[in-house]
Amino acid sequence: MIQYIDGKKLREMFVSGANNLQNHKDLVDKLNVFPVPDGDTGTNMSLTISYAMQELSKVENDDITDIGKALSKGSLMGARGNSGVILSQIIRGIAKSIEGKEKLSTQDLAKAFKNGSDTAYKAVIKPIEGTILTVVRESGDYAVKLAAREKDIVRFMSLLVKESNASLKRTPDLLKNLKDAGVVDSGGKGLVCIYEGMYETLLGNSIVKNDRSASSVSSVPVLHNANISSEDIKFQYCTEFILESDKVEDTTIRDIMLNYGDSLAVVGDDGVIKVHVHTNDPGSVLQEALQYGQLITTKIENMKLQHENTLLEIGKESEQVSATVEERDFGFIATSMGEGLAKIFKDFGVDHVIEGGQTMNPSTEDFMKAIDKISAKNIFILPNNGNIIMAANQAKELSDKNIIVLPTKNTPQGFSALVSFNGEASAEENEEAMLEALKSVKSGQVTFAVRDTVMNEIDVKEGNIIGIAEGNLLAAGEDVEETTVRLVEDLVNEDTAIITLFYGEDVTESQASDLGNILEAKYEDIDIELYYGGQPLYYYLISVE
Repeated sequence: MIQYIDGKKLREMFVSGANNLQNHKDLVDKLNVFPVPDGDTGTNMSLTISYAMQELSKVENDDITDIGKALSKGSLMGARGNSGVILSQIIRGIAKSIEGKEKLSTQDLAKAFKNGSDTAYKAVIKPIEGTILTVVRESGDYAVKLAAREKDIVRFMSLLVKESNASLKRTPDLLKNLKDAGVVDSGGKGLVCIYEGMYETLLGNSIVKNDRSASSVSSVPVLHNANISSEDIKFQYCTEFILESDKVEDTTIRDIMLNYGDSLAVVGDDGVIKVHVHTNDPGSVLQEALQYGQLITTKIENMKLQHENTLLEIGKESEQVSATVEERDFGFIATSMGEGLAKIFKDFGVDHVIEGGQTMNPSTEDFMKAIDKISAKNIFILPNNGNIIMAANQAKELSDKNIIVLPTKNTPQGFSALVSFNGEASAEENEEAMLEALKSVKSGQVTFAVRDTVMNEIDVKEGNIIGIAEGNLLAAGEDVEETTVRLVEDLVNEDTAIITLFYGEDVTESQASDLGNILEAKYEDIDIELYYGGQPLYYYLISVE
C-alpha cells in the first residue's frame, strides 16, 4: 500500500499524464461535435500541457511547491483554445492546493483535484454541463468522498479514473449536441487521459510519448508584424527583462518602472516578473531590478538604430522586440488563417495578425507577445473564433494595458466590427458600436465531413460537402457550389443587403467567379462581393448582412 507520494513521484505522474494525452490527441480531436476536418480539442490540450512540461523540465529539484508552480506557469502561458484555458485553470488550482506540502496523501490529492475543479469553474463565465467542467467537478467531488475512507493512493487513483470515465460517458446525457453526434465530450476525454496516465505511473507503467503523436511546441502561430516607424522616439532604448524574485510583487515593480520611461508592460506569475519598458537609462533600470532578485533574461534594443539592426543582448533566451512608435490611442490584434484574410485585416488597419484559427489556436503567450509589440492606450483583440476567446481574455488579465476583447466568433464578425470602428470616438463608445455590429452579420462556412453522422435531420456521409451556419449544420451534398448556394439561401432574408464570400486555398478564382455569377443572377437586388481568403479546409466563408 502507498500512503504518500513525494515530489519525484508527482513529477512522474504529471509527465506520464501529459504523455498519455499527447499520445491520444488525434482521438480527442475526432470527438468534435461537428464532423468537420478541424477538430482541435486534443491538439489544444496537448500543446497546453506541452508548455507545462517544458516549464517543469527547468525545475531541477523535486520540491512539490516548485513543481506545482512550474506546471501552473507553463500551462497558463501555453493555454490554447477553450479546452486548453480550462485545463490550465485546473492545473493552476491543483498547484495552489499542494503548495507547501512535502508529501501528498489521498486527502491532499483529493483536495487538489477539487480545487482544480473550483478554479476552472470560476474562470468560465457561463459553465456548460456535459463538458470537461462536468468531468473535473464530478471526479473531484468523488475524490473528496473517497479519500475519507481510502488511504491507498494506488487504489484511490484507480477508483478516480473509473469515476472520471463514468462521468465522461454521462456527458451525452447532459449535452444534446453530444448525443446527436454520437460522441462523448472531447475535453473531458482529454482530462481522463491525463488521469489515466497518472495512474499508470503508480502501477510502474509510466507512459512514454510516441514520436508519431508528439505535439511540437514549435508549431505555433506566426506573428506578423506591421511596418513601424521610428520617428520622434522619446525614449531610445527598448528594455526587457524577466526578474525572478520572492521579495517584491509585480505591482511594486510596475510603480518603480513608471519613473524610467513609457510603453510599460509588467506581467507577474508566482515569483517571475516580466518587464518591458522604453527608457533612456537601461542600466539604471536593470540595477533597480537587481535589488529584488536575479535576472533570468535581459534585452536592450536601441530603437533609433532599428533600421541598422543594432541589437544589444545581455544573457541568453532574449526575445527580439520590434521598435515601437509613440503611443497611439488605438491598436488592433486579429487572429486569421489564410494569407488573403490576413491581408484584408491589414488593409483595415490591424497592427498584428496572429496566424491561427480552427486547426491552430493561438496561446495566451502568443497574445501577450502581440500586446507587448503594440504601443497604444487601448488595444482591441478580435479572436475571430469562439475557441480562442478565452485565451485572449486570459492575456487581457495578465496585461497591464487596456485590452478590449471583442467576442468575434468568426472572420465575418471581425470584419464587421472593424467597419464600425470610429477613430474619433472613445474606447467605450467603439466597444459598444463594434459589439452592436456583431449582431448584424450572419456567417456560414462550407467544408467537408470527416465522418458519417445525422445532424439537424440531415444525413451526412463521410466526404460530403457540408454547410454550417450559426452553430447549425444546414446543408450537405456532393458538390461545393450547390451546397454553398443552398447554405446562402438559408442565410438570406428580406433585409439582406450584402453577401460576401471569401474563397479558400482549394477553390480557384474561376470557380469562385462562377459561383458569384450564380448568386448575382439569383439575388439581383443584393450586392455580391467576392474575395480571396486563402483559408485551409474551408471552401468558403460567407458573410450575410
